[in-house]
Amino acid sequence: MIYLLLSILFSSGLFVIFKFFGIFKIDVLKAIVVNYIIAFILGFFFSESTFSILEVPYQPWFLGSIILGILFVSIFFVMAMTSQKNGVSVASVAGKMSLVIPVFFGIFLYNESFSFLKIIGIFIALIAVYLTSFKEEKSSLQKSTLLFPVLLFLGSGTIDTVLKYLEINFVPKEDVSIFSGSLFGIAAIVGFLVLLIQHLKLPSAFGIKNVIAGILLGIPNYFSIIFLIKSLQTKGFESSMLFTINNVGIVVLSTIFGVILFKEHFSLKNKIGIALAIFGILLVALS
Repeated sequence: MIYLLLSILFSSGLFVIFKFFGIFKIDVLKAIVVNYIIAFILGFFFSESTFSILEVPYQPWFLGSIILGILFVSIFFVMAMTSQKNGVSVASVAGKMSLVIPVFFGIFLYNESFSFLKIIGIFIALIAVYLTSFKEEKSSLQKSTLLFPVLLFLGSGTIDTVLKYLEINFVPKEDVSIFSGSLFGIAAIVGFLVLLIQHLKLPSAFGIKNVIAGILLGIPNYFSIIFLIKSLQTKGFESSMLFTINNVGIVVLSTIFGVILFKEHFSLKNKIGIALAIFGILLVALS
């Protein structure tokens, strides 16, 4: 349970850092690329395995790390487009409600427990995610912009599902750090190529503040993935329960951070959402 709590804490911290990005006018893409480089370095620095970096392409999980690395960058862009066209709250809800995808695969692919109590708990958790993330935003949702929330929903769920699949079938405990570092390295390469294309079209200085921001983002980003994978590897801890608690926990804690640190409005719907989140998590855990 301690790994799951740490994953929730570090993941929620990412939202706080992104909030400061807006305050200090950080170039998000440049900071994201630096963040992936830092996470890649940390992955190999904390590695418990002894093989060299040249052996990484021959590991059974390497192809999976390429897929996840590309998905990381792609979903980041989709998240940015969703926030711009549909609002931050829509992006948050679409991303976290994607928990139904790994939960579905956990139950039907890995024969995890399936009870009435768990289904009710997950349903309540989904309602809680919506209510907790709800913000009064003046934006018109047009049919053409529905594409981005749908892609975010599917993409976020796919990342969690693929992560679980690789953890079960290919990633031994001693390779968790180097596996995480590898997928961050792939994400860094993809992000750098995008930056290079942008720079060729519109040259601009990288900026030292973007480097610093990327370093500050990369450390908690790395540990959020590490602790999530370690949680998945904990015996007796079903992924359907883990992803429900993890996603709902991140939404709740991020909302609390927003209220405390940035004096964000805490509406009645948000308060009901947090209460339902706690209730939903308890039902899933007890099931």
